[in-house]
Amino acid sequence: MLIPGLLFTITAVAIVFIGTKLSHCGDQIAELSGLGRLWIGVVLMAAATSLPEVFTTMSAGWMEASDLAAGDLFGAGMSNMLTLGLIDLLYRRKQVWQQAAFGHTLTAALAVVLTALAAFFVLLRIEVVHLGVGLESLLLLILYVLGIRVVFRQEDMARRHREQEVVVEHVTESAHTDANRRAALRRAVIKFSMGALALLVAAPILAWSAGWIAEETGITTTFIGTSLVALTTSLPELVVSISAVRLGAFDLAVGNLFGSNAFNMAAFFFADLAYRGGGLLSTVSSTHALTALWAIIMMNIGLMGIIYRAERRFMLIEPDSLLMIVVYVLGLWLLFNG
Repeated sequence: MLIPGLLFTITAVAIVFIGTKLSHCGDQIAELSGLGRLWIGVVLMAAATSLPEVFTTMSAGWMEASDLAAGDLFGAGMSNMLTLGLIDLLYRRKQVWQQAAFGHTLTAALAVVLTALAAFFVLLRIEVVHLGVGLESLLLLILYVLGIRVVFRQEDMARRHREQEVVVEHVTESAHTDANRRAALRRAVIKFSMGALALLVAAPILAWSAGWIAEETGITTTFIGTSLVALTTSLPELVVSISAVRLGAFDLAVGNLFGSNAFNMAAFFFADLAYRGGGLLSTVSSTHALTALWAIIMMNIGLMGIIYRAERRFMLIEPDSLLMIVVYVLGLWLLFNG
């Protein structure tokens, strides 16, 4: 137990460090390309901070540990919402949920729909495989791309509306400044690529050590994936979200978390590519459907917290960060005893 635990800890620390660096590089790339915070959080930051989940689940799929892969992706949905509750609790005076843009409701709705569909596929047991990929995973990827396209169109429309309301003074950049900008963008892309390659090395070790821990302790890979691995691979989201809130970039933090939940459902496609036992979602334990439904409950609490803008707030009768944390702990307890 000592060796797999030590190996898991070292690999987890490495993934957190690499994932955090990836997020910073992604933020630099987004800033240099002039995208808005909501769009940066939903797409670029979500994809960057979700790379540990993607590579870990692909490694688990390649090892034919389908329950570990599914547990990581569904469990990350719960972990990300736990992060949403924690940043609101830690920065109570900043009112993170209330200051986030209404545009996040569309991303949250996309994440809820994709998670619900994934749970439905787990229970339905469709065994249609084409070119080594299950039909369900392919459908989740297609719906994610279409949903993100809708989010992009809405954000683009909002950006144009803001430009019409505000008179912007156009300043022509010098050739020297433009060259520096391109050089900085190139460096950020190189660092981002190197970090992704480092994750490709660390992720298989994490998945392998987690499976080893499950064997040594007798705990199911379903619970290990949902709790231990999901929490570890979701730590970059936590670090990035806390940093964003400190800077006052609430849309970046909230968009990162809801966007990661949507992206993780699309990541089933990549896990399915690595899995050689047929369609991945048709082979996993039905317990994962419970995890997915619990993540949906937590996402709805967060969604209500963003929509709810009353000035006077009352404990226990409204969506709140403490409720989010209690629901997470209760969900893990039910999964462990289920």
